[in-house]
Amino acid sequence: MFRKSIFIWLFALICVDITIAQVPTSYLGPQLGWQKASDADNAKLMVGGAYRIKLSPSFGLEASVHYRSEDYDNGDVSVTSWPVMVTALIYPLPIVYGAIGAGWYNTSITYSSALHLFGANDETEQKFGWHFGAGLEIPLGMSMSNPGAILTADIRYVFLNYDFQQFPGTQGLKNDFVYMTVGLLFNL
Repeated sequence: MFRKSIFIWLFALICVDITIAQVPTSYLGPQLGWQKASDADNAKLMVGGAYRIKLSPSFGLEASVHYRSEDYDNGDVSVTSWPVMVTALIYPLPIVYGAIGAGWYNTSITYSSALHLFGANDETEQKFGWHFGAGLEIPLGMSMSNPGAILTADIRYVFLNYDFQQFPGTQGLKNDFVYMTVGLLFNL
């Protein structure tokens, strides 16, 4: 009985949300961020862009592309990637959202000359990863319902497991990462 009540309540909420929804609004613009993998040597700056479409007051989608790089084991392993991510955005409040999605990471792994002596070979690989997070979306412009631009700020955690070649000092390196972005997206 309890499950049935929850199902009916959620169905009603979705129906109300769809009837309130206006024509989808879309935004495009640059993002600037900070990212740090679990065992990376340092945090790094990340640049990219995003396309966001708000399908209803409580649901949206985002597609984004970024450039990121990091070093591991005092620079002996360098990783550069172009993550392409798709994210569902759920708005419990008009300016607050939760985010969950997936990404494709085209990645180059470069090993130092010292590791090349042990037989390491630079490589390029494609990995699939998951992410979740939360953020703020602040409307900029005259109309709150259809602003000319939005300022976005969010934090996301990415589950990603690179297959580093095993050499002395590289065993067990963790590369899941946290990233924070700020973006200025313009209404299309």
